[in-house]
Amino acid sequence: MKNVIWFIVCILALIALEAASVYFIMPFPGSQLGLAEGETSLDRVELAYWLHLHMGWLRGIGLLLLAYPAYRLLIRPLRAWQRYTAFALLLVYGGVLYIVHQQMMADHMFLQPTTKRVVPMSQNKIPLDKLVIGFEALGQATAYPIQLIGYHHQVRDTVGGQPIMVTYCTVCRTGRVFNPLVQGQADEFRLVGMDHFNAMFEDNRTGTWWRQATGEAVVGPLRGKSLMPLSSRQMTLREWAHEHPNTRVLQADSTFAEEFKGMLTYDKGLAKGKLTRRDSASWHPKSWVIGVEHAGFAKAYDWNQLQTNRVVNDVVGGEPVLIAMSPDSASFGVWNRRMGVQTLTFHYTNRQLIDQETKSIWTWRGHCTAGPLKGRRLSAMPKAYQEFWHSWRSFHPQTQR
Repeated sequence: MKNVIWFIVCILALIALEAASVYFIMPFPGSQLGLAEGETSLDRVELAYWLHLHMGWLRGIGLLLLAYPAYRLLIRPLRAWQRYTAFALLLVYGGVLYIVHQQMMADHMFLQPTTKRVVPMSQNKIPLDKLVIGFEALGQATAYPIQLIGYHHQVRDTVGGQPIMVTYCTVCRTGRVFNPLVQGQADEFRLVGMDHFNAMFEDNRTGTWWRQATGEAVVGPLRGKSLMPLSSRQMTLREWAHEHPNTRVLQADSTFAEEFKGMLTYDKGLAKGKLTRRDSASWHPKSWVIGVEHAGFAKAYDWNQLQTNRVVNDVVGGEPVLIAMSPDSASFGVWNRRMGVQTLTFHYTNRQLIDQETKSIWTWRGHCTAGPLKGRRLSAMPKAYQEFWHSWRSFHPQTQR
């Protein structure tokens, strides 16, 4: 009977070890605790990282401890039921190993494109009303549909000679573009899981885990370092192409047609999943906000209010900003209101955006089309994003709203 008890204890410990390796970095019940309180502790991620580094010898010790009672029960059992019980538990352990390492690992659930096609607008098949993350460098522009990168989580590309890593986390609704240099060298990244419901990537050279929403290294040799963020814009493909007629557009990889179907309604906040659906009310965890960060200060703006008012004049980190929504109610821009020595104040009247100081008429893109300032342009604020309220407040705990 001692062999039976010891065998059961060892096999259950091995099963718990395998489960723990993914539990703390995947959206299981209780695994991402602290969201509502804005918890910043990384204890769970640190434990998951430690298990990730030491799983080999931990598993080895467990199997060694299991070897003798397994031999006694499988080869020389006192009773037939002991052999069947041992065999059944080994099958369970094998099943757990398969599920954890083939189905629950984040980089097995969300795969990279097998064929990446980036084409000019003349060859584009992406509907114009789809949301994209747009990036421009040295006169070359490229649009990355959220429906596609939301599944892949990251896509690597080169735009205007600049290597970039376009990322998206559907659970946080965070789109970010980074320079993929680690210690001065371009690196490869894989999706490893999440922290506070936000995607984490592991770099290939150092094994450091990086948070998608901020680019910060949260555990590993480079902890405390950050990937360089690159300025990007979110809007519909129609609006992006209007600004950048020569843009290229990432196309869908037919290998993942079914996965992309699951993202079909995500753009408009109509996803059915508990983690990705939108709360249409304001200031709920899954409500949409526009987050703006400048000079260490952060503010969040209610998407519903912006849809009603169309413009918001405010100050973030000592800088006067304008948040403007496009007529399609899906695209937005955040601009610096300074024009030379003058600070402009904007209002929306008769479907026109007008500054109070000169009575000039502007587009939501920050372009002046009529009046004393005709031809002038407002400069964009580089860190302005649409995301879920729970994400913004988690990674900007001192945010105002």
